[in-house]
Amino acid sequence: MTITLEDSRRLTGPNLLAPVPGAVLDVKAGEVETARLVEAWKRRAREILDVVGWAGEQTAARAHRDGVSLAISAPVDALYAATEVNEWALDAALADLEGRAAAPPARAAERLVALIEAESNPALLRLRDAAAAREVMFLSDDDRASVGMGAGSCTWPVGDLPEPGDVDWAAVHDVPLVMVTGTNGKTTTVRLLAAMARAAGRTPGFSSTDGVFAGDELVEDGDYSGPGGARAVLRDRRVEAAILETARGGMLRRGLGAPRADGVAVTNVGADHLGEYGLHDVEGVADAKLVVARAVERGGRLVLNADDPVLSRRGATGSAALVWISLRPEGASPGPLERHRAAGGEALVVEDDAFVRHRGKRTERLMAVAAAPLTLGGAAAYNVENALAALALAPALGVSDRAATDALRAFRPTADLLPGRTNLFRFGEATAIVDFAHNPHGMDALGATVRRLPARRRLVVIGQAGDRDDRSIRALARSALEMQPDRVVVKELTRYLRGREPGEVSALIRDELRAASPGLDVVVADDEIDAVRSALEWCIDGDLLVLPVHARRDEVVSWLTALERAGWRPGSPLSEAPPSTA
Repeated sequence: MTITLEDSRRLTGPNLLAPVPGAVLDVKAGEVETARLVEAWKRRAREILDVVGWAGEQTAARAHRDGVSLAISAPVDALYAATEVNEWALDAALADLEGRAAAPPARAAERLVALIEAESNPALLRLRDAAAAREVMFLSDDDRASVGMGAGSCTWPVGDLPEPGDVDWAAVHDVPLVMVTGTNGKTTTVRLLAAMARAAGRTPGFSSTDGVFAGDELVEDGDYSGPGGARAVLRDRRVEAAILETARGGMLRRGLGAPRADGVAVTNVGADHLGEYGLHDVEGVADAKLVVARAVERGGRLVLNADDPVLSRRGATGSAALVWISLRPEGASPGPLERHRAAGGEALVVEDDAFVRHRGKRTERLMAVAAAPLTLGGAAAYNVENALAALALAPALGVSDRAATDALRAFRPTADLLPGRTNLFRFGEATAIVDFAHNPHGMDALGATVRRLPARRRLVVIGQAGDRDDRSIRALARSALEMQPDRVVVKELTRYLRGREPGEVSALIRDELRAASPGLDVVVADDEIDAVRSALEWCIDGDLLVLPVHARRDEVVSWLTALERAGWRPGSPLSEAPPSTA
């Protein structure tokens, strides 16, 4: 029997398998083995949950191509012990399938109950229940627990918690909270929402792949698009409006960072990170992304992209008020957006080159698309979508249309405001675009923009991390060809080999490009800085350089900014790139 335990971990918030915390096992198994395993595991899990005193906890299983994920719910103060409980259930199920004698549950319970008691924190549960009774947020992790949010939050060490009666509940309150997820566009939409909150006179706090921010201050640098970043924002007492970038990885590994929100947006769903956590197709990715919808309370806003075929099919989830966004005019045959509008629902769309809101019989023209610098005059369709998502979600933060549109008019895609997202640099008559596009979905969107921009010649830099499968890497290579490049520079991402051999990914991309477009000028660079240097040395006036950057983004942006300020022109000597910031 080839059944292998791949991972055992805690789920600290609402997740793909359940709306509550617990523990999950990722198990590799064949299709027939999976069906038998799930049945045996459910029986054994139910048995041990009852024996350890967790009769009210639930089980859930999610089968996929490579095996199955097996989850149990558990008290929030015993999640490490819950992993042990779940592992016992799996071991016992395997013994049953293999005809071996499993350890008696009563004997296992003695050890497991001791683990549960050692981890338990009754004061934590009392504080959680008191917060629930007052309808304010409760958050906990290994080190701290908090009630309320942002400016209304109070935080203590988990080992030194007050009794509910000692908390000044009059000073505890929540702040507006929204979450943004999607395959692409998350960080841009989050930063737009922060600008809108700021324009409304509120101090925004947001977490993203760029870090944790409170107002204009960078609190933590790095990728904080998971639960840790969410908690950091929600416990910062400067924050009056919270915006959380909610990435797929964090949701799958630990669950949502906050159990509820006033609104969420799903920007789009694409084939990225396939093969991880049992997600092997776009429908599975959609399942993961739509976990955020579980957090929206009744009356909150669920913003979905009607132009995304998967989201369009899925439609409304739960009790949230659905708001569709779309770049397209109404179709000849009614789709979900048209039916939604006919029923009096809300939609934000682009009509006659303007952002327009439809709500029931009311139609409001908010502003011209071209008046938002982020859209590059409407050429950057993906940023038009991001702006629509932000406009649709802004009311959940208490932001008026006036403040939202003022923010859009002022927001420019500079390296300071939006690092690595459609940053434009002018070098004489040549133009460079720096962007974070890193998957076929993102490259296709960037390509649609590039094709609308005039250019004498086009150069594209491309590379990929090693944790994508060969099919996804080849698809990324083909997406670069949609930009109609005259030259492609394939960059080696040595920081992101992730199990691949050096040169393996760049060879896949190079070979796919040459097979799909014989005669195309393709060169390979040792790293990202070398790739950008190669592009700058090649370009002449009138060229457009498309520079997706990932591993060394800050260095590339700093270098290009310095060159632009110095008045560098194509053909001139290049200064040295800034030293590594790694």
